This record gives sequence, structure tokens and C-alpha cells, in this order.
Amino acid sequence: MKDLYNEAHAWLVQYPELYSVTAVILLLLAAWLANFVVKRILLRGLYRALKATPLGNDSLLSDSRVIARLSNIVPALVISTGIGAIPHLPAMAVTVVRNVCSAFVVLTIALAISGVLTIINSLYQRRPDAHLKPIKGYIQVIKILLFAIAAILIVASLIDRSPLILLSGLGAMAAVLMLIFQDTLLSLVASVQISSGDMVRVGDWIEMPQLNADGDVIDIALHTVRVQNFDKTITTIPTKRLISDPFKNWRGMQESGGRRIKRSLYLDQTSVRFLSAEEIARLQNFRLLSQYINDKQNEINDWNSQLAEASQEPANTRRVTNIGTFRAYVQYYLRKHQGIHQNMTQIVRQLQPTSDGLPLELYCFTSTVAWAEYENIQSDIFDHLLAILPEFGLRVFQSPSGADMREWQKHDDAVLNATPRS
Repeated sequence: MKDLYNEAHAWLVQYPELYSVTAVILLLLAAWLANFVVKRILLRGLYRALKATPLGNDSLLSDSRVIARLSNIVPALVISTGIGAIPHLPAMAVTVVRNVCSAFVVLTIALAISGVLTIINSLYQRRPDAHLKPIKGYIQVIKILLFAIAAILIVASLIDRSPLILLSGLGAMAAVLMLIFQDTLLSLVASVQISSGDMVRVGDWIEMPQLNADGDVIDIALHTVRVQNFDKTITTIPTKRLISDPFKNWRGMQESGGRRIKRSLYLDQTSVRFLSAEEIARLQNFRLLSQYINDKQNEINDWNSQLAEASQEPANTRRVTNIGTFRAYVQYYLRKHQGIHQNMTQIVRQLQPTSDGLPLELYCFTSTVAWAEYENIQSDIFDHLLAILPEFGLRVFQSPSGADMREWQKHDDAVLNATPRS
């Protein structure tokens, strides 16, 4: 075998060009063989060994292809080392091949480190409190720095110069780089402020009308925050806008366990009056009002008894009003309603009268923050109040409609027809 090798070598020496081509082919075969051995034998053995660990059973490692990327370094090293041993090759060609191999190694290592950072972020997101302080923005900053350094090393390898020469030239380009990466720098500062101040988390409901954003935060990255609106559209907000522009975060409402109802019934002011004794007796049969009316009647009787002869004039006495009784009914109704949070503020109050009627405002909180359930509870309450208003002799104020106009016209026509003509 040795003699055969010597004869082949002696024959190839006579043909330098064929000798170089043969050596290059053999070098490429050696690189391919090294790649085959590493990926088919060593990597399989390594993956089997990792199966004994929790990380080995996780799909993150295989999906990131960190180990597979690092294995690509081996054939590049074989070529870089062996290219110098091939005779009759131009020095320039050897230098170019080595530089390209070095650049490839740098790129491969950078991609592998980027994959490791992705694994770290994915593992962190599995923590139950990951949405409180996401690290995705910081991971992206590290990746930017990583690939910036890798780009400098790759360029230095390709031009066969020291990286320090390139770095010294960057000093003069600092102003230009600051201009180019100003959005990245501003976004980084904004991300730090958002994270440290706990201003926004993934899953928060935020409202930013100036950017047409009203929905849940689904992603917080370095440059953008993605919001899925309630109409299922996606709004992308620059991260720095969350620092410079006002927005509303509904997290406090969601964490409190109650959602506010603040709505008014507009009552016809001409329907407000005192209740007669018969009406008081009838309303006293209402379960929610029996105790209130008893206490109110005792209070009014005590007051009126001190008036002596002045009590003969009804204007001097205190009497029960239909609107006051109705307001008390609404208060007791809310206290007994299962959908109302009883440990939060409950107010039933009159607002300033307007040309649209007398507003009777309900201010309370539901016992749920779910949107659909909240709307159902609110609607049920006002359904009941609107329907029971006539029991108190009250009317809801409503601007005249077309139906009202037709009724008035019919009434006027009936009056005219009933009037005898002379």
C-alpha cells in the first residue's frame, strides 16, 4: 500500500496542476467525512446522553439547532488547516480560503450563541411570573450587540486585518451610528423604564385612542408592543410611544375583582311629587322598602309633631316623595343583587337637572370583570329599574318621537271633530 502511494505521488508530482486538483478533492472529501462523523456519530451520541437530562427531553434544544450549528465548524477547520498543505496553490488563494473559513466559523458561533439566547428566553417565558417582567427586549439587545461584534470580526477576517483597526475607525463614525440606531437606543431606554416601572405586561388591557389601540398586549419586544384589539385586529405600537404618549392600563380594574357601573336614568322632572297615604301603604308591601318606609315615617312624624299648629299647612310639613323612595329602593336593590360587589363603593345620587331630565346616577361595581358578564349584569339592573319606575309614579324623560307626533295629531283631529260647528 505504501509503495502504491509512493508511485501515485511520484506520478502526480510530474503534473503539478493535476496534483493540486487531486489534493483539493481529497481535502474536500476529508471535510465531508469529518462533517459526517461529527453529525452522524458524535451528535447522535451527544443527544442520547442529553436524553438523561431534562433539557435533552425538551424540544427547545433540537429546534434551536445550537449543537448542529457548532458541528459545522469542524469541516471549516479541516479546510482551513489543510489548504496550506496543498502544493502549487497561489498564496492569495490559500489566504482567501482561510479568511473565508475564519469568517464562516465566526458566523456559525454567533448563530449558535443566538440560539442559546433564544432558549434562555423561551425557558424564562415558561415561568408563571414571566409576563410581569419580560426579558425579550434585553435578549434582542444582546443579539444586536452579538451580531455587531460578529460583523466586525467577519469583515476583519475577510480583509485579513486586525479587528482593532476597524474598531478605531468606528470612533469617527460614532455620530453616524447614533443617528442610525437612535430608534434602537430610544426603544431600549423605553423598555427599561417600562420594565422597571411595571407599566405594561403581556396580557394587560391597554387603551391608546391616538394609535387606535384598545385590547390586550400580546407581545413586548425591543422596538414594538403588539396589541390585539377587541375586533381581532393587531395594532403595533412603537415601544418609545408608551413613554412619551399617555395610555390607559385596565390592569388595576382586572386585579380589583370589580368593574365599575356609572350610568344614569334620566327622569321626567314633572313626574316628581309627594306620595299619598294609599301609595305609601302599597309601597310598604315591597320587601326592599318595608323597613325604609317604617323608619322614614317615624322620622317624619317626629319632625311634624314639633310643628304644633304650623303643621296644619302642608307646605310646612315633611312628606315622602316618590323620587326619594325610588332612590332608596335602588340602593337596597343593589345591596341585595348578587352581581354587585358589596365591598366596593355603592352610590345612588341625583345629578344637576338638565334639559334632558333629572339624572339619577348609579355608581357601583360588579362582582366580575369579564366583559360579557359585566354587560349582562348592568343591562339586567336597568331593565328592572326602567320597568318598575311606573310603580313610583315616575316617568323616564324622552324627547318626542315620530309616534308621539302622530298621537298628538290624532288627538287634535279628534278634538276638532268633536267641536260643534256653528
